[in-house]
Amino acid sequence: MRSHYCGDLRKEHIGDDVVLNGWVHRRRDHGGVIFLDVRDREGLTQVVFDPDREESFQLADSCRNEFVVEIKGTVRARPEGTVNAEMPTGEIEVLGKGLVILNKAETPPFQLDEHQQVGEDVRLRHRYIDLRRPEMQDKLRFRSKVTNAIRNYLDDNGFLDIETPILNRATPEGARDYLVPSRTHEGSFFALPQSPQLFKQLLMVSGFDRYYQIAKCFRDEDLRADRQPEFTQIDIETSFMDEEAIMGMTESMIRELFQNMLNIDLGEFPRMPYSEAMQRYGSDKPDLRFPMELVDVADLMAEIEFKVFAGPAKDPKGRVAALKVPGGAQLTRKIIDEYTKFVGIYGAKGLAWIKVNELEKGVEGLQSPIVKFLGEDVAMQIMERLGAQNGDIVFFGADKEKVVSEALGALRIKVGEDQNMAQCEWAPLWVVDFPMFEETDNGGMTALHHPFTSPSCSAEELKANPLTALSRAYDMVLNGCELGGGSVRIHDQSMQKTVFEVLGISDEEAEEKFGFLLNALKYGAPPHGGLAFGLDRLIMLMTGTDSIREVIAFPKTQSASCMMTEAPGEVSAAQLRELNIKLRKTP
Repeated sequence: MRSHYCGDLRKEHIGDDVVLNGWVHRRRDHGGVIFLDVRDREGLTQVVFDPDREESFQLADSCRNEFVVEIKGTVRARPEGTVNAEMPTGEIEVLGKGLVILNKAETPPFQLDEHQQVGEDVRLRHRYIDLRRPEMQDKLRFRSKVTNAIRNYLDDNGFLDIETPILNRATPEGARDYLVPSRTHEGSFFALPQSPQLFKQLLMVSGFDRYYQIAKCFRDEDLRADRQPEFTQIDIETSFMDEEAIMGMTESMIRELFQNMLNIDLGEFPRMPYSEAMQRYGSDKPDLRFPMELVDVADLMAEIEFKVFAGPAKDPKGRVAALKVPGGAQLTRKIIDEYTKFVGIYGAKGLAWIKVNELEKGVEGLQSPIVKFLGEDVAMQIMERLGAQNGDIVFFGADKEKVVSEALGALRIKVGEDQNMAQCEWAPLWVVDFPMFEETDNGGMTALHHPFTSPSCSAEELKANPLTALSRAYDMVLNGCELGGGSVRIHDQSMQKTVFEVLGISDEEAEEKFGFLLNALKYGAPPHGGLAFGLDRLIMLMTGTDSIREVIAFPKTQSASCMMTEAPGEVSAAQLRELNIKLRKTP
């Protein structure tokens, strides 16, 4: 029907006869001349209807916002003084010679201009209208270009795009599975994949060497701004490549992507061990745009009488750390109280602080309710260790190591954002040398990544010291967001059994849940590893948005529901009977 997209017309089209299809974005009546701004996915074009073409003029006059139209006309230059430099099509307009209203539209629930402030619930309920907005179309068009660039890069590097099953067997991967009842196997359930992990490893055993997939994944977990129950993953697996080669290849992909799509040079990605990231930044995905660091002061606090600090300082599982905020002495008590409430989210029982007013006066130049409990020697030693200057503020955390790291690590980011302390726009890095395992609350152990990650040590060393063993895992981090994570996998059956043994997974349980993988490892499995990127999160960062819901066509809410289709919904009793399911009412 159309000859051109509205947003593609330029001055080189002047004199051309065109046919446009789209939506009426805006109608204006200027002294007997009707202007229609007609919109399609590529942009806007101004169409002018003169009264000398009476039929089309009357139709144009009857048009309202969001009417679907077909327009025939001739491209011409805009009159002098009316050029709109803000629009790509601002140098031209179309003289309308014919108009067909293909469909009328009711008044939409909100206007589609970029300045309109609309609640997210309204936008999600009418997502098909929200997606007409130019900024939403720009984001999804950008997403399409990114996935195309990624496919091209991986294709050019010898990777094969191979689909893996959606209906799988439930496997423990750190989050709840979405379960699908089987009609043909009474009492049995499929699980939607949290990732294609096992299948991509089997593809390596099968000899495909380099695999990728833009894969849908599903996790039934509590949601945040950067989480969805269904999300898209750039899944990559390779054979005969170690971690250095895998990191180099995927780093090159991301750097090329940013260069080509945004004209941004990310530079070389530094490497940082997990232990260093936790010690200096309180996070395994540190945001290096902010210069502040956590500094341990437990050795200085261990002998003071103030048990709030001395207790955790003497506890082998405790931590006492300080965070210096340059220029932070100007923070009001109200703001400090807000920060105290903020760290409480992470389990901190409070937030001690010291304002550095006149350091040359010694302890008299420090302002804080806790200085009197520290004593002059300890207080001044802390200031020296931190390199404190007049005008700074120092925040303290004292608790279990996990609580202190998470609370002060999150506070570091919040203060940095609130005080505009970022020293650069983009800060990528690799976090490496993760522990193989971490302790659970009941004294057991769980895999920090997943149980198929290869350790850096031998099986004997792993069994002897599981909590000090490091893995061959790596995470790519950008601006405090984990872009992707991966590892070299276990390709030896005996090592895989050792890991299961350390995790308390019996031979019977391992055979029941992973028997097909263990069997595959018997038949010549190559050394292999891979990495998976969160596509939604990557697009969110690249487009400068705050939520992945802004870059997904039809997202779920934070309660994992769809406001547009009202999913999840109830099913009929007949469907439940067919699936041999009976609902139990929660009292």
